[in-house]
Amino acid sequence: MDRVSALDETLKKTLGAATAKVMAEHLDLHTVGDLLHHYPRRYAERGELTSLSELPLDEHVTVVAQVADARVLTFNQGRGRRLEVTITDGSGRLQLVFFGKGVHKPHKDLLPGSRAMFAGKVSMFNRKLQLAHPAYEPLGGASAEDAVDAFANQLIPIYPACKQLESWKIAKAVDAVLPRAGEAADPLPPSLREGRGFATLPDALRKIHRPRTKADIAEARDRLKWDEAFVLQVALARRRYADAQLPAVARKPVAGGLLDAFDAKLPFTLTEGQQKVTKEIFDDLATEHPMHRLLQGEVGSGKTMVALRAMLTVVDAGGQAAMLAPTEVLAQQHHRSVTEMMGELAESGMLGGSEHATKVVLLTGSMGAAARRQALLDLVTGEAGIVIGTHALIEDKVQFHDLGLVVVDEQHRFGVEQRDALRSKGKQPPHLLVMTATPIPRTVAMTVFGDLETSVLDQLPAGRSPIASHVVPAQDKPHFLARAWERVREEVENGHQAYVVCPRIGDGDDEPKKKSAEDDAEKRPPLAVIEIAEQLTAGPLKGLRVEILHGRMPPDGKDDVMRRFAAGAVDVLVATTVIEVGVNVPNATAMVIMDADRFGVSQLHQLRGRVGRGSAPGLCLLVSEMPEASPARARLGAVASTLDGFELSRIDLEQRREGDVLGQAQSGVRSSLRMLTVIEDEEVIAAAREEAVTIVAEDPELERLPELRTALDALLDEEREQYLDKG
Repeated sequence: MDRVSALDETLKKTLGAATAKVMAEHLDLHTVGDLLHHYPRRYAERGELTSLSELPLDEHVTVVAQVADARVLTFNQGRGRRLEVTITDGSGRLQLVFFGKGVHKPHKDLLPGSRAMFAGKVSMFNRKLQLAHPAYEPLGGASAEDAVDAFANQLIPIYPACKQLESWKIAKAVDAVLPRAGEAADPLPPSLREGRGFATLPDALRKIHRPRTKADIAEARDRLKWDEAFVLQVALARRRYADAQLPAVARKPVAGGLLDAFDAKLPFTLTEGQQKVTKEIFDDLATEHPMHRLLQGEVGSGKTMVALRAMLTVVDAGGQAAMLAPTEVLAQQHHRSVTEMMGELAESGMLGGSEHATKVVLLTGSMGAAARRQALLDLVTGEAGIVIGTHALIEDKVQFHDLGLVVVDEQHRFGVEQRDALRSKGKQPPHLLVMTATPIPRTVAMTVFGDLETSVLDQLPAGRSPIASHVVPAQDKPHFLARAWERVREEVENGHQAYVVCPRIGDGDDEPKKKSAEDDAEKRPPLAVIEIAEQLTAGPLKGLRVEILHGRMPPDGKDDVMRRFAAGAVDVLVATTVIEVGVNVPNATAMVIMDADRFGVSQLHQLRGRVGRGSAPGLCLLVSEMPEASPARARLGAVASTLDGFELSRIDLEQRREGDVLGQAQSGVRSSLRMLTVIEDEEVIAAAREEAVTIVAEDPELERLPELRTALDALLDEEREQYLDKG
């Protein structure tokens, strides 16, 4: 273990307390190993200038450029002084400004013709980009032979930096710890490393931080990407291996039971996709170790039907099934739709119930005491074969007679612990089916949900209608917005209903917490349900039955509005994203999403899936005030142009950084991926997964690979191990 200890040393020892504190607080770097794995974002070449023509507003940048001119201006009757320096890189020019006492040193250092690295936050002044008080590092001079020599033909690493610590200061800190790279334990088994022709880990670390050539960078990147993919896939392979060793009760289909009776009543045939996925699930249920399956399918692809048939199979085999939904509205909706689909098969012990029937109970936090007592009794005696509920299902008081299957709806809304708490209620680990309507590209599924086998439903059932989507540029073309409200009226006049979705509730106490640069540009909070509903009832939708729905309404109030909307007693529902999951109203054909640019791509796709659920075509209008050339408008254009959720999730991932995506899925755990990009490195991830499976099958405890175990321990601190445990 001594070999690792050098990299576990705190930075305070090497860099001093002040620098170490900034690194810990602002960059989350604590040890020598952390700093060695803080890789350069890109490299500036000595002699090649960074492009000034493409600087992003409001971001911290590091540029290498030449001073074109510098002049000191006075203002305030000569009392104030300002130094303005113009720098150029041949492609563009940028102004630097220094004020007050801070002008003397840069005035002396930054002479026309000299070159330097500059770092600061790009701001806008008088319609021109500028850096105010940037930090800078002159790049050598004729007198400083050594400095020139050191920089000559060198690739200058530009590190992810922060205001408190510029890139070149990080580079100096890396120089101080780089000699320790030789002590890094190599996690790749020698046979794998040699077989694939990779550099050693110490070599890769030296080359990524201090490359002599571009080939050095490529070689180091290939190796470090592999490490990330491989160590993560080994962790997941070990989870799958451990799960496969757990005992479970096999739940095989029984002829002539509930499932057969249910299938006989179905007014339609299952799609090919549903049949294929059902076979995968039934095969898993029939084995004596727990199923761990992720079922992803577009909104409306019939996931609930597949899950219900799996639950009926388990009930036929003598077990119970529990379905966990993220909200009360959704739990109630699932309960309604399951009991409607099952009819008399859900009426066990009741007059008119079928001989095969079971009980389907609902369990939520807001139920009355008597109903709750009865539900708990039905579960513990085994009277209820199926229970549908919110996290109220997880409480200690809830006991099952024989829990055989847990179905989790909308996995990304559940904490890891919740899933595990429910699984621990079985006498033996129950089978687990996780459902999501957020399409996840294959590589992300392999990385984030790598301990689950994946099934995909990619066909929509017959009778589902196409949805037309359009962007409504409210700022550039206000008459388009007026036309949007006319379209809503037309849909209502034709006997249909509509949703209007807003980013927030309103009434002052839920102001948006975080302003983005784009928000600053328009200086107004996101549109709110309460205000928009008032404007619509007084204006363009006057005379229609308009109601509101949002998360702060009491549960029975929400349920009442939703029930009346489903029954057709409400024409237009103005709501927040509480309608995003699972609200099923086939008669709703139009949706207007206000401030659509404030929602993510996947979320817009989810919301849109709420219309066109019946036989009439759906219409989704994405209203935005963002200018035509903005990234936000490009994102909305992408959503409007395709209904393919997988294509959209790729776009979503390409536009956000992976860390955001994985970070969310990891319940707030820092993303460990620094070099790997999930979308582009599909081949690396797939190959690493294969190697990981082979290695874990031969040596599950990794006894013959101590370095790999060490790397796993470093990656999977307690928190991440927890996250992977429960996916």
